[in-house]
Amino acid sequence: MAKYILKRIALAIVTIWAVITITFVLMHSVPGNPFATENRKIPENIMENLMKKYGLDKPKSEQYIMYLKNIARFDFGESMKQDSETVNQIIARGFPVSARLGVQAILIALIFGPALGAIAALYQNKAPDYISMIISIIGVSVPSFVLGSFFVQFIASKVDWIPISGWGEFRHTILPSIALALMPLAQFARLMRSSMLEVLGQDYIKTAKSKGISRFAVIMKHAIRNAILPVVSILGTTISNLVAGSFVIEKIFGIPGLGQFFTTSVFNRDYTLIMGVTVFYAMVLIAMMLLVDVAYTLIDPRIRLTKEGH
Repeated sequence: MAKYILKRIALAIVTIWAVITITFVLMHSVPGNPFATENRKIPENIMENLMKKYGLDKPKSEQYIMYLKNIARFDFGESMKQDSETVNQIIARGFPVSARLGVQAILIALIFGPALGAIAALYQNKAPDYISMIISIIGVSVPSFVLGSFFVQFIASKVDWIPISGWGEFRHTILPSIALALMPLAQFARLMRSSMLEVLGQDYIKTAKSKGISRFAVIMKHAIRNAILPVVSILGTTISNLVAGSFVIEKIFGIPGLGQFFTTSVFNRDYTLIMGVTVFYAMVLIAMMLLVDVAYTLIDPRIRLTKEGH
């Protein structure tokens, strides 16, 4: 187990390095610089000072090495457009907001998604199955930003105690959490239904029933435990996507999360902030995938870690 975890950590480090390298190359391939625009001309001496301050006057190879060293210390540098504020400070301010919203959304998806899928499988081709799948189709088909706009227009504007935008109280998180949760909820429900139908047809389920074990015990102890594995396999990506922040949803509801800062940084051409948030997001994603890989081996007793790492 320890060897497997170390191997996964090494692979994660290599992946993060690849993300850092690709992000660095792409950002430095963009024409022009982040300080001058068509409508804003900066004097040459001021431009030289700015380029020197952010190390942009040095060769690309030297900038790359320095950036790698800074990332190793978890130092993402200074924002080029946010005065007197580092990228670390911006992430520290925005990530907890996005994380809270994402955690609430993933809890909603995890509670209701597999439950809907299991109910649909147990009542295949009956009313509960049709209702569950209709909800799943809506969740998969309708983008979260459309749901967010719908909630603002037809719910928040008509229900006094649910605010349209802002942040601070729990009621500010209700609609954006639901808007974020519906798509993963639908994905979980569809995966759970197909997996549950397959599991219910397995021989060990029939054997358990023939032994006189109650239907409830068979479903809870044998069927759901194995049927939920496909949901666990996509959980890492889903969690990281929600926790890191939904750019559009945060913009619609005026939530000061990491997604909104990233959107603003793209429009402002704030290269250090774009690179910092991208690398941080990659770290969160890879960390979640690593945790899910380890959790998967603990949940599924059929998986054995051999010397080859399988």
